[in-house]
Amino acid sequence: MTRNHRSALINGLLDLAAFLEAHPDLPVSSSVTLHHFPKQDDDAGLRAEIDQIAARIGSEIDFEDSPYGHYATSIFFGPVEYRAVAVLAAARARHDAEASYYGCIQPDHT
Repeated sequence: MTRNHRSALINGLLDLAAFLEAHPDLPVSSSVTLHHFPKQDDDAGLRAEIDQIAARIGSEIDFEDSPYGHYATSIFFGPVEYRAVAVLAAARARHDAEASYYGCIQPDHT
């Protein structure tokens, strides 16, 4: 993320917080998650970036998502979460295979 994108995101979050505070009548979710997805090409690079993030934020790797092919870490600020997720090659391949059938089956609307 370039500095402009990072600044724009931070400013947008601050603006959203101020807006919600100024409009207490608006409904809000009970939690929010900001995701970061590394743009590495291989699983080793993806894991390395998540490991570096985990070290920076002082968190562990979340193995709960491992069966789904995700390698992740996160930090919470109350109900707000910063979550870095690497979607590993096997999970991307499984998603691509499942998505390849999209639109091929049409339900009978009788």
